[in-house]
Amino acid sequence: MSEIVIGIDGGTTAVKAVAFDLDGNIQATHHASVPVQYGSHGEAEQDMNLIWEAVAECLTEVRAKLSDADVVAIGLTGQGDGAWLVDADGNPTRPAANWLDGRAADRVNAWEADGRGRKVLDVTGTTVFGGLFPVLIEELKETQSEAVEKATSHLNCKDWIRFKLTGVRATDYTEASRSFLDVRDVSGFSKELATELGLEDTMRLLPEIRHADGEASPLSAEAAQRTGIPEGTPVGVGMIDVAVTGMGLGAINDNDTWLILGTTGFVGTLLPSVADRKSDLSMVLATGNGTQVLEFMAPMTGTPNLDWIRRTLGLEDEEWPAIEAKARKAEPGSHGVIYLPYASPGGERAPFLDTNASASWQGMSLTSTREDILRSVYEGVAFSLVECVNALEVEADLVVSGGGFRSDLLCEILADATGKRVIRQDAPEAGARGAAVLALVSAGRFANVMEAAEALGATMATFEPNPEHREIYDLTHKIFLETRDAIQPVWKRMRELRKAVTN
Repeated sequence: MSEIVIGIDGGTTAVKAVAFDLDGNIQATHHASVPVQYGSHGEAEQDMNLIWEAVAECLTEVRAKLSDADVVAIGLTGQGDGAWLVDADGNPTRPAANWLDGRAADRVNAWEADGRGRKVLDVTGTTVFGGLFPVLIEELKETQSEAVEKATSHLNCKDWIRFKLTGVRATDYTEASRSFLDVRDVSGFSKELATELGLEDTMRLLPEIRHADGEASPLSAEAAQRTGIPEGTPVGVGMIDVAVTGMGLGAINDNDTWLILGTTGFVGTLLPSVADRKSDLSMVLATGNGTQVLEFMAPMTGTPNLDWIRRTLGLEDEEWPAIEAKARKAEPGSHGVIYLPYASPGGERAPFLDTNASASWQGMSLTSTREDILRSVYEGVAFSLVECVNALEVEADLVVSGGGFRSDLLCEILADATGKRVIRQDAPEAGARGAAVLALVSAGRFANVMEAAEALGATMATFEPNPEHREIYDLTHKIFLETRDAIQPVWKRMRELRKAVTN
């Protein structure tokens, strides 16, 4: 009987289950969509029970495809941040407000003005934004107090999935860093910070912290019956999605760096401690490995921009390679068209914080073509990552992963605009692969993460920078930044106008 490990990736718009053999080959996959409900005041919410049903469906389908295989472990990862409230009986008290939620934009600005934002940064290493748990829970305490009072746990996406699989309420260090964990000494949640924020009563919602590759929990009888996977199968602890990809790449040592492009962007580097961070505008996650932290920037300028332009130009029926071929018909620099990719309802959080950030095109004229407009979106998304690479002073090759980087064009633009070699993990499902790596350690199949990552490793593709494009991209990126800085003062008024004309 063959052995497989299943990685579950609870993404923002879809849940995936990916079965790997112990040589890292994908044997089966299944995904299920999980809708996000957007409100007129910046709300972004998801039905937690629908997410669980999607997970159960994915596991059931994968198991059915591999009925003769032995499932040796289940690994977990998922979207981070937001407020995911569960009551004593294990039921959600309200829909999850996810990381995209922007209803607390005014509260974020108030925290920055009165010093609370700085307190959060000093202790947790995190810049505040609308979808951050401390900000959201204060908002919900004021507007939906009954739901908060009924809650007994805050379980982020992958922690909610683990709870439904095992009945265990727990989290890991990366998720804990997004609430009240003191990343300077990693001794636990900071009651002092919660008190200074006026949120000491919400400490009761925070679950036990476990190491990401710590001891697995057994699959419950109820979950076994629902999924067809044997009761007692080890279920790993896991990590937040932006961090777990590094595990699949074997990035576990100080100064290891990787980039992700999915619903959000990500540029991150492992550092010996928070004292080594390069920017106050970054975020920091404790890894649980001593004082080691992952410093990263996660711009909210990811693949939804590409989905948006695909719809806007009426290209929904075309596959991405055909769309990319159209973009290639425009020259680097997009004939002077600049796209600012700040389309998220929550604004932007890296490498700057502005809850009012908005998307727009500049430099267009009657001579601009559809191809110029299309390519400018690819370039705008890449430029946002370039800015983060520069802010974090990344010197090494850029190791990239994530659905957005399946685009050769994006990889080429990133290489040309930074002058760095871009190395892409060829195999898909990097998040699920990283979750599987951790689960194999949790289940005792490998001694450490490096051994598991080497066993499940994938081939890499390399994109060398084109020196002929460097000059035009240096100029285009400079104008991109100048354009952003020039238009930023009117973003707030644009948001106010949007609210004024929205019922």
